[in-house]
Amino acid sequence: QVQLVESGGDLVQPGGSLRLTCAASRSSLYRLYDMAWYRQAPGNQRELVAEIFRSGTTNYADNVKGRFTISRDNVLKTMYLQMNSLKSEDTALYYCKAAYDGRTWWGQGTQVTVSQ
Repeated sequence: QVQLVESGGDLVQPGGSLRLTCAASRSSLYRLYDMAWYRQAPGNQRELVAEIFRSGTTNYADNVKGRFTISRDNVLKTMYLQMNSLKSEDTALYYCKAAYDGRTWWGQGTQVTVSQ
């Protein structure tokens, strides 16, 4: 069973930056996984933020393009989300997801709060 642990969430002021980390364990095939970051704000549905496929191709939600950067390190089995120019509307619980061979795994989430 793949385990995913997110970290890096914090309280930050508008315009600030954060880097989220998703560490995978029990994942000998990590390099074959498609990975993604999602987020869910109170009262909203969970939404895709960014994804990075096993090929290295990336995709971003329109509202984070140019501000967020997703990356992965297959040796460390870790995925990152660099978030710059943060806005109040980025406040949410951020989750990482792994997908492979029709199966998906989720982490428990890390809270990002953007506020004065």
